[in-house]
Amino acid sequence: MFILKISDELELRLLEERHAEELFALVDQNRQHLRQWLPWLDTTISPSDTLTFIKNALDQFANDLGLVSGIWYRNRIVGVIGFNSIDWQNRLAHIGYWLDAESQGNGFVIRGCSALIDYAFNELELNRIEIHCAKGNKKSRAIPETLGFSQEGLVRQAEWLYDHFVDHVIYGMLASEWKK
Repeated sequence: MFILKISDELELRLLEERHAEELFALVDQNRQHLRQWLPWLDTTISPSDTLTFIKNALDQFANDLGLVSGIWYRNRIVGVIGFNSIDWQNRLAHIGYWLDAESQGNGFVIRGCSALIDYAFNELELNRIEIHCAKGNKKSRAIPETLGFSQEGLVRQAEWLYDHFVDHVIYGMLASEWKK
């Protein structure tokens, strides 16, 4: 099992099937908050949908192609963070994250991303991390900007978000840059 301790109160834990009910409840109570930027809410309508997501994430982890973890604060799940994909040939991972509305502003995502980046570069020996954010999502974009990522480009109409397309800003960090 993957656990990455960040502090006495904050850690990242691999999502497991037993977390499905709790994670679904968190999604459900944050539905309006998350809907502005995440396209999967209309297909997550029951705990069984969340269980399917977790099973897929565990398969991805078992095949060494990703790592989806919960963000746990004081033993309560407050969000999700992880490597949405790992490309071993190119030594590249993509980080994604979302956080409960009430938990924002506490640095959980910044600290979680920082810990994952350390893990990616030091333990997995990856060379590159990317974070893709909707152009208008200022809170999400603040994460890579604060962590010193380079803004590398814009992908126009990259994602269908319920009734419109959104552009994505691409941020990148190299292992050699992180070590500085």
